Amino acid sequence: MDNEYLFEWIQIAGEDFNAAQILNEAVRKPNEIICYHCAQAVEKYLKGYLVFNDIEPEKTHNLLFLNSLCSEIDNSFEKIKSECKFLNSFASDIRYPHKYEVIESDVNSAIAAVEKIRHFQPILELRNLAERTNNS
Repeated sequence: MDNEYLFEWIQIAGEDFNAAQILNEAVRKPNEIICYHCAQAVEKYLKGYLVFNDIEPEKTHNLLFLNSLCSEIDNSFEKIKSECKFLNSFASDIRYPHKYEVIESDVNSAIAAVEKIRHFQPILELRNLAERTNNS
């Protein structure tokens, strides 16, 4: 496993989540974009986990598919399946004209889902490893 490659996935995930948090503080919140960045953060955390396990992630935004690949390695990923399912609707389609409205409660749920996944033990361990790697 290439630690630098892993670090990039985790760093970009953190940047996506930071962007969502910053946008969430705006006076006029771009709800769709906040939720999109939340989905992007989780996508990169899951891909980082796959990279850590020497699996080259596919070019997909499907969080349920990525979560299922992670679950094949560690079945505890089933614990975050519902968050992945929720965020999956914001993974890519949200960036195109759509027929549904993203409301404040969606934003709050999206941010809470990322927080849960960021602190989910296998992902937290990756974040810690990436931080140690970056600081060495």
